[in-house]
Amino acid sequence: MGPGLGLHKETKDAVMKIIEMAEEERIPLLLDADGLKAFAESKRKIDSPLVLTPHAGEYQLLTGKKLHADLQKRVEDVRMTAHKYDAVILLKGHVDIISDGERFKINFTGNPGMTVGGTGDVLSGIVGAFLAQGADPFEAAVAGAFINGAAGDFVQSKKGHHIIPTDLLEWIPQVMDDPMSHLKVHKSALQRY
Repeated sequence: MGPGLGLHKETKDAVMKIIEMAEEERIPLLLDADGLKAFAESKRKIDSPLVLTPHAGEYQLLTGKKLHADLQKRVEDVRMTAHKYDAVILLKGHVDIISDGERFKINFTGNPGMTVGGTGDVLSGIVGAFLAQGADPFEAAVAGAFINGAAGDFVQSKKGHHIIPTDLLEWIPQVMDDPMSHLKVHKSALQRY
């Protein structure tokens, strides 16, 4: 929940009401974009499986602090934030960091052409689809980051950095059918730091 919602008071209230409804049934929830911004104002734990997918600016809204430039310190910050909110954090960036407060993964798939608006929405859709099928939130976020980034790498290899979000759609099934095919495009892949 979140992409394109807007930040009107009524919308923020609706986001918080939907969160409460999800908690009652322990329904997994992914918050991105405006949904994440509405949640950031509450600064509370949610009693339901939760994935937050901020970029650096949204992470700063959530935590009140800027991210470190040093990757190791950034990983530790994300891990601590995930622990604080009892959530999985998928920090989007040139290197994605995923943590559930204990475990973490670093994803090196993706490229600068993916900084265009909407590619994060595609990522949210992938992770949300895994959550809807009952996947563990951490595993859903790790897989989603890899798949989205690898699809973007395939697009970049075909048309350069002129990526639009819908370009990713044709590559997602191919990456899911053969995740190792991404290694043919780039040597970097999902790794533990």
